[in-house]
Amino acid sequence: MKTIHKIAFLMIMSTQLSFAQSSEDQKIMQLSKDKWQWMSDKNVETLAALFDEKSVFVHMGGSWGKQQEIDVIKNGGIWYKKATIHDVSVNIIDNTAIILTKMDLLAVVGGNEVTNPFIVTEVYIKKDGSWKLGSLSFTKTLSPSGK
Repeated sequence: MKTIHKIAFLMIMSTQLSFAQSSEDQKIMQLSKDKWQWMSDKNVETLAALFDEKSVFVHMGGSWGKQQEIDVIKNGGIWYKKATIHDVSVNIIDNTAIILTKMDLLAVVGGNEVTNPFIVTEVYIKKDGSWKLGSLSFTKTLSPSGK
C-alpha cells in the first residue's frame, strides 16, 4: 500500500512540475510576442525597461547595444512594422530562456519597406523575478520554415 501512495505522490508532483514549466514557457512566449508589438508601436519606454543594460542586438547590417537599438527604433531607422510568426519554441535553462521564432518580418529600413524570412533568437535572463532581454539576433533564411 505504501508503494501505491508513493507512486501516486510522484505522479502528482511530476504533473505539477510539468504544468509549472509549461506556465513559465507560456509567460516568456507571451513576453516575446508583446515585445514584437511594442517594437511595431515604437514603444521605446517599455522596450528600454525590457532590454538589459548589457543587451546586444545582431541585425543583417551590424550589431550594437541597448541604447543604439532604442535610438534606431525611436528615430525610425528600423520600423519593425509587422512580425508574421510561423513557429515559436522556448527552452528554459535555470534563469535563462532561449526563444527561437520563425517569422516573416515586414520592416521599414532606411525608408524602404522590406519583408524577410528570419529565425530570430532571443535570450532572456531572469533578474530579481522578472525577465530581461539579453540578446536579439536575426538570421535570414530562405523561407519562413527555415528550410
